[in-house]
This record gives sequence, structure tokens and C-alpha cells, in this order.
Amino acid sequence: MTTVSTDTAPEVWKDAGRSPEERVEALMARMSVAEKVAQLYGVWVGIDNADGEMAPHQHEFTSLPVAWDELVKEGMGQLTRPFGTTPVGVAKGAATLAAAQRSIMAAGRFGIPAVVHEEILTGLAAWQAGVYPSPLCWGATFDPGLVERMGAQIGATMRRLGIHQGLAPVLDVARDLRWGRVEETIGEDPVLVGTIGSAYVRGVQSAGVIATLKHFVGYSASKGGRNLAPVSAGRREVADVLLPPFEMALRAGAGSVMNSYADIDGTPVAADVTLLTDLLRDTYGFTGTVVADYFSVAFLQTLHNVAASPADAARLALTAGIDVELPTVNCFGPPLVDAVERGEVDIALVDRALRRVLLQKCALGLLDADWTPESSVLDEDGEVVLDDADVRSLAGELARRSIVLLHNPAGTLPLAANLKLAVVGPRADTPQAMLGCYSFPMHVGVHHPDTGMGIEVPTLVDALRADAAGYDVRYEQGVPVLGGDDEGIAAAVAAAADADVCLAVLGDQAGLFGRGTSGEGCDAGTLRLPGRQEELLEAVLATGTPVVLVLLVGRPYELGRQIDRLSAVVCGFFPGEEGAAALADVLSGRSDATGRLPVSFPRDGGNQPATYLGAPLAQRSEVSNVDPTALFAFGHGLSYAPVTWSGVTGDTTWPTDGTLDVRVTLRNETDRESSEVVQVYLHDPVAEVARPVQSLLAAHRVDLSPGETRELTLTLHADQTSYTGPSWHRQVDPGAVELRIGASSTDIRQTLPITMTGPRRHIGFDRVMEATVTTT
Repeated sequence: MTTVSTDTAPEVWKDAGRSPEERVEALMARMSVAEKVAQLYGVWVGIDNADGEMAPHQHEFTSLPVAWDELVKEGMGQLTRPFGTTPVGVAKGAATLAAAQRSIMAAGRFGIPAVVHEEILTGLAAWQAGVYPSPLCWGATFDPGLVERMGAQIGATMRRLGIHQGLAPVLDVARDLRWGRVEETIGEDPVLVGTIGSAYVRGVQSAGVIATLKHFVGYSASKGGRNLAPVSAGRREVADVLLPPFEMALRAGAGSVMNSYADIDGTPVAADVTLLTDLLRDTYGFTGTVVADYFSVAFLQTLHNVAASPADAARLALTAGIDVELPTVNCFGPPLVDAVERGEVDIALVDRALRRVLLQKCALGLLDADWTPESSVLDEDGEVVLDDADVRSLAGELARRSIVLLHNPAGTLPLAANLKLAVVGPRADTPQAMLGCYSFPMHVGVHHPDTGMGIEVPTLVDALRADAAGYDVRYEQGVPVLGGDDEGIAAAVAAAADADVCLAVLGDQAGLFGRGTSGEGCDAGTLRLPGRQEELLEAVLATGTPVVLVLLVGRPYELGRQIDRLSAVVCGFFPGEEGAAALADVLSGRSDATGRLPVSFPRDGGNQPATYLGAPLAQRSEVSNVDPTALFAFGHGLSYAPVTWSGVTGDTTWPTDGTLDVRVTLRNETDRESSEVVQVYLHDPVAEVARPVQSLLAAHRVDLSPGETRELTLTLHADQTSYTGPSWHRQVDPGAVELRIGASSTDIRQTLPITMTGPRRHIGFDRVMEATVTTT
């Protein structure tokens, strides 16, 4: 048992001139068991289940074990979502947070403030804060620089409010489109997810705050696409598909990791030493904090049935490598203190987690003698604005970049000016159509309908009626997202029959735990459009009026039955507060359609799970009547100003320990700005295990002015061709491979046969994972 020092030596731990390690060791030597444990949990003040706010299995854990005054006397590790729990005004929230920090500092012997965390998946999840496009939109931009700028804006807002840690990005690779949390993912390819996710981490942490990687690992590979369901992924799928985005983001400096709820082959990740310690710490060298996904420590007892008591759950989680219990104290509080004092949990496990927590608090300045909880949130004119012109401008830029034109066979888009438009469908005239489930209005605001959104979110109908193109807009809902009646469909048909063009604006209602059609706990049994929306679409198609389908969705849906009759299809994956303006710009042609698909659209949803990363046996074959071929493939996206590919060249040999240059020449022969995403895929015809037929090695967006020519050089490293071999080591093989260079995974413009020369190499975490790109 660790003894508590009673000496009166100077408080070394407050001295910013000492090394962090020296400061932390000096502080730990003076702490009691209860004080140590107090640094290892968060407290969620103000949460209740009166309006069904809590998720299933969570509401029984929300009450505090003791009163606030009693709880804070030993200190506190984290404060959970002071801005993101209820609609609180920004100034009031900042004042309340400062008061809470002062209370914590005054009550404990050492005056250590708490780390404050919030959700930041689509921006800071707080009332009156701006809402950026969802992560699928980030992936659709194929533009890490733009995403990094967004992350920097979000990080700056956090810092301004006294928030230290944000729970994002989600680095789960989408594996089954029926999973409700597909909208939170960046896409179905690990290179895209890792590249975009790493950029977001760099942006957020540039403000001096912490990004938290979610959900390490395997959560998105659940059986049947069901939320919080078992995962049966093999070691190779975990290593080659699910882990690389985390590896890339850790290299970007991510300060925190959150565990997955899932169990993989029967072992809950929250209790898995091999993942959270052997791999994350010993192999990857991660030195930050591992925080528990909400209530996942308690779930070891209540859902996974691998712990006999809260103290036993705490022991398993600490042993595995979880440092902080979130969102509030259950297992890491009195049950853990008692277990340590009884000798049932080794104090060394507590000390290991505590050291990581205190080192992070030291890096944040929370151990400095001059730290204060005060922060100024007022603007120069004395107002509090978290959704200013800069936020909305960047949110709009990202939204426009992310809109994907999927289909436009007759050039119906862009729409001509002064058209008579019938706008039908449940997503056309509601601000909620633009927002994902982790945006504050959809995550929290829906429980407080009298408060209002707190921000302006125009609808697509609003944007079209105000459009300078002079459209004559008639709107009929037709049907809601779920339900509806024949009369509503008939009204929509009448509007469509009387129009030049019909815009059918269909899709998802984001929500949580069954309160929507997309989002956490809103999984789908099929990939047919929800409710009667497909029936509405068929009805307006039958009028003979050209129909443009506008999808506002959290996942792709199957469109195989309608695609040949649709005049155009445009997709936005919950494009945020400026999404309506972005869509209007694309539909009218003021902005080019520049998005590319981060997830494939199925022709038939019955083939799930399926992604473009399938091995040969996952492709269409003569021994099955199910065709998994995508309707719109990964990387697909059309443009009003297609770029001309003038040439693709590259070397013919590639050392297994060296690099290879691929050169692509692009020319914009149109009279408007244009953009292309150059994508490089690897095809390995002979390997020691079954590999995907093709997989992305690199992608780079190039913008071109009218008449401009640019040459792009992508320098690839042989490490990028590696895979997990039969010995479970990652290897680079000699022999023949193909590089397929194109505008999507199916629109290949050039295939380069390459011979990889040299010996087989085994490589590790220090391998090269990203291409370097130069343009002239």
C-alpha cells in the first residue's frame, strides 16, 4: 500500500519549471488512495432520465454515489459535458463551469481542477454553437486540409470556453451500411478514414486541447449491423482494415483514445489487455489517456457478464488499460477505493492510470500554480457568439465540397433559371434534415423543444425560394420520414405533374436509440428508403415530369429499382447548418459538384455487409445469384466541368524498401473552375493470403482554373502495399502488382503493371502509411 507523505516540502508539482515527470511523481507521493482514485473518473452533473435522455442500460448509472460536497473533497478527474447536457446559454455555462472548477479546487487538498470534456463530432455540441457537416461529408470532400481547418476552429471554440477534451473523431471504418452509426464514420476505406481523421486531430489539437479517437477498436464490424453487438472480425480484418486509421491518428499526436463497447470474439475491448496495453501502449507507444466509452466499465458487469461486481469491473478495466471512467462515477469510485484497501486491486494499477492522467493535466497547465478557471467568452461588442461568420463560411465551404452528384445522364443538372419546381418529400422543409445525430439540436435539443435550435439552419425550400435563379417553388411534403397517407402522396403527385422539374428530397431523420432512422441505436433492417418514401418516389416518377432525387441521409440506400428513370441524383450526408445553401448552389450550378463517395451505394441492400474492399470471393460470381456490385462505387462523383486526364506514367519497378512515383497530368478544358480527386488503388494478383481485389493507396484533390494544366506526382512507399501475412506479421512482398489510377474505384483511367524487387520485408508500426504529393 502506498503511504501518504506528510512532509512540508515545497509543492514541487506546481512548479512549471520542473519536468512533468518530476512534478507528477512529487504529487502522487502525497496522495491518499481516495485522492488518487478521484482523479480517475468523471462526474456528469445535471443529467437525468426524466425525458428519456439517457440511452438504454445507462439511466441506472446516472445518480451520484454521494452528495457533490462529499464527492469533490478528494478531487475530481473530469467534468462531463457542462455545455452539452442541456440548452444553457454560453455566458451562463462558462460562469457555471468556472464556479464548479473553483469548488473542486477549494475542496480538495491539492486544488487540482478537472479536465472538461464535450462531444465535438459536428462541432462543439453546445447550444448556439455552429454545426458543421457530418463526418461522412468530411470523407466526401477528400480534402484533409479543409477538415484540418474545421478542426482548428472547433478546437479554438473549446479553448475559449475552458473545455480541454473533445470526444472525436470517430475512426471506425464503415463495414455494414445497416449500422446506424455509419453517419458518424468517415467512410469505408481505412486510408481515407485515417487521412481525414488525422487532419481533424491536427486541427483540433492545434488549439492546445485534446482530441479523443473513437472507438478503439472493432465497433463498426458488429454482427448484423446492430449497435453494441458482438464482433466476429478476424485478426487480419482488425489489423488491416480497422486499426490503420487509429495508427495514423496516433502519429498525428492524438492525446486520448476511447475504447469500443464491443466484444471481439467474446472478449470485451474494455477488458482486453492485448488491445489496450500490449498493442496500444507497448507496440504503438501511446502515452496519452484511455477514457472509457460512456458506462463501458459498468457494462463489463451488466452487459458482458465478465465481472461479478463494480469493483471487479474496475479491476478488469484498469488491468486492461482504461485510465478514466466516463461519463460519471460508478465503478472507479468507492468500490475501487474499498477494493484497493482490501488488497483486491493492486495500487500499482491505480498509480499507472493516475500517472497518465496527471501528466496530461500537467500538459494542459492544470497543475500550474497560476492556473485559474476564468475564461472570457464575450466578443468585443459584449456578446457571446459561437456561430459567427467565420464558422458559417467554413461550414458552407465544407458542405459545398462534400455534395456528391451521383447521376446526371441527360444533363438535367444544373437547373436552368426560372423553372417551375415541385419540391416534395419529408427532408425538403425541415432544418433537421441537415443535421446528424451528434449535433446538439438532434442530440440534446430535441428533448427541449421550447428552447429552439439556438442557430439558424435554413431548409432547402428556404434556399430555393430565395435563390437568385428565380425558381417558382411549390412544396408538398408527400409523406413524413416514417408513416404518411395516400392524400399526402396525391398532393405531391399533383405538384409534380404541374412542374417543369420535380425535386424529391428524401432521406433520414437523425436520432438516438430508435428515435430516428439514422444515428446511434437507429439501425436498419433493410436499405430501402425509410417509411413510404420509396412509394412517394415511384408516384412522382410516374407523372413523367423529370425527377431529381436529392438525398439527405446518414447512410447510402439502394436505388436500383429507380435509377434508370431518375433524371439526376444528388447526395448530402447531413451537410450541416449551411447545407441548404450548399445544395442550392450545386443544384443551380453556381458551385460545381465536387464530392466523391466515401461509401459505396448498393444496387440491392440485401447483400450487406459488403464494401468495395472485398477479396475475389466477395465479388460477383457464377456460384451465387446475389450480385454485390455497387450501384455507385467508392470514390464516385460526377462534375459539371469534367477534368481531362492527359496522361498517367510511372516507373515499372519498385524496390520493396523504396518508393515509386506516379505522375498524372490533368487539364481543365472547360470555362469554369473544376476539381478532380486522383485515386491510386493497389491490385495484388498473388499474395500469401486472400486480399481485397483493390484497395486505396492514396488520393489527392486537385483544383484547376479554366484552361489550367497541372501535373501531380504521388510518391508511394512500398510499405503501403503491406498486409498481415500467414505469420501474423505485416509484410511487403516482391513480385508483380498493378497500380490502378483513376477518378473512382471503378473509373480507372490507367493501369500500371509494376514489379516489386528485393526481398520480402516484415515491417511494424513505424512503417510509411501515407503518400507524399507534389503538384506543378
